[in-house]
Amino acid sequence: MKQKNLTRLSQQYETALEKLLKQGPGGTLRPALKLGHAAVAIGVDTLELARIHNQAMDVLGLTGVKNAFAKLAKIFFTEANAPIEATHLAAQQGKASLSQSQAALGQRTEELAASNRELQRGIIQRKTMAAKAAKNGEHYEKNLKESLLLQKRLRLLTHRVMLAQEDERTHISHELQDEIAQTLLGINVRLLSLKEHARNNTKGFKAEIASTQRLVLQSAKSVRRVAREIGYQPEPPNGASEST
Repeated sequence: MKQKNLTRLSQQYETALEKLLKQGPGGTLRPALKLGHAAVAIGVDTLELARIHNQAMDVLGLTGVKNAFAKLAKIFFTEANAPIEATHLAAQQGKASLSQSQAALGQRTEELAASNRELQRGIIQRKTMAAKAAKNGEHYEKNLKESLLLQKRLRLLTHRVMLAQEDERTHISHELQDEIAQTLLGINVRLLSLKEHARNNTKGFKAEIASTQRLVLQSAKSVRRVAREIGYQPEPPNGASEST
């Protein structure tokens, strides 16, 4: 199909060139420009157009001739080749633009890959921190429950000691009540503080638990000391031996 188009274009080129040569330098070059656009339309490049031009020069007897006709024929070829050259230039610019776009795309892809890796590291860190926080929360909750249980047992023990006291030891009983009441009040305050710290601040949570445990131990010692003085020996909770 292209060969047929080339043959037609070659005939049209020869006819248009011959007409221009007859018109002389004052002739129009519009047919040459039209032929150039036709050549672009069928995919003819500069080399193929040069072959068509040389064939026309042979037919017109201008091959190897250096005169005004040969110069005019050269101008005709230059005009006809102009659309082809413009297409080549546009193609080169398009390739350059494509290369730039591909380079920019490659850089953007690398940036996105780096951002994705950073995001994945952040997700892993957040998961690790969340798991650690959950574990710490369970530990603090366990300590809080144990503290509440100690408080309950301490209240029960205090009640039993108070019931077992004799009339002649009323003074000791009152002294014991005051001491235990103050200790229990301190424990209650500490437990409320623990609950608030569990919600807002876990940094000082262990210190608060340790302080509450010391209050519980102090109260337990007071109960045992006074119990020994009034002749009552409380059983250690859960059958544990008395070590303090």
